[in-house]
Amino acid sequence: MSMMMQQTEFDPKAFRRALGNFATGVTIITTRAADGSPVGVTASSFNSLSMDPPLILWSSMKDTPSCRVFESASHFAVNILASDQMDKSNHFARQQKDKFAGHEWEEGIGGAPIFPDCAGRFQCETYGKLDGGDHWIFIGRVLDFDDFGRSPLCFHQGAYAVVFNHPDSVPKAAEGASRDVDRGRMGDHKFFLMLRAVRAYQERYQPKLETLGLSLIEARTLLVLNDLSGLDAEALVVHLHSPVPEAQAALQALQSAGLIASVQGGYSLTEAGQAKADQCWGLADAHAEETFEKFSDAEIETFTHVLRKLIGN
Repeated sequence: MSMMMQQTEFDPKAFRRALGNFATGVTIITTRAADGSPVGVTASSFNSLSMDPPLILWSSMKDTPSCRVFESASHFAVNILASDQMDKSNHFARQQKDKFAGHEWEEGIGGAPIFPDCAGRFQCETYGKLDGGDHWIFIGRVLDFDDFGRSPLCFHQGAYAVVFNHPDSVPKAAEGASRDVDRGRMGDHKFFLMLRAVRAYQERYQPKLETLGLSLIEARTLLVLNDLSGLDAEALVVHLHSPVPEAQAALQALQSAGLIASVQGGYSLTEAGQAKADQCWGLADAHAEETFEKFSDAEIETFTHVLRKLIGN
């Protein structure tokens, strides 16, 4: 007895929103066209397939010009984007004449372009192609790969996102140590409570900063210089609450990265530094909102009032 396939009619927008609940990484898939020109497209459909042989897959809409190039390509590369490569993702998602102009890249296996500063890269030979409705599913056999260990760029519900450690993943030993402190005199002492609160706040904040490629003190330096441009290292430590050598190391790292510049004995943000500082403020605001959402407006107002009183304002 045969069974007829059930017919389904979905609202395309609602279906897309439902699919958007599955968070994905973001990649740029690259290859070479028959005329030798480089081709690259942004895709979130990448996934692992097999360990033996080493296979990966991704998919592309059949009616796009780039898809026709990949159909005949002998090799392609998967560039897994890092969390600070959102602009690159947007750039390669748009249709334009020369996507690679102004972007650093090198030629990989089979001529497929590979990008620096990614989270990871896979260089593949085409292994197969499967019909997937309005998409072709491309399977690649991995010939070489790079694992740079950088925090990846993610996509969820139509927006870019980054990876954070789950708060419930705190090691059990640390939780036990916290309970031991609660039983001692330090458990009720205001000074030790403040130190523990700051440490807990930073432990959840630090992994988020790493998605921007910054240490805690480097991020603080950018935020301070955003409001107080022109400070030198000694003036910065008043706001950074860190030793001068640590501030100097942060300044050197930020200057080497092109995020700050030395101006008349002090430091100011470059254009790239201002953009990075804006990212830091956005992340800091989001972390504060997440941390304090369990408290009422009255509790937060009292907390802020007490802090200002302690500072002396």
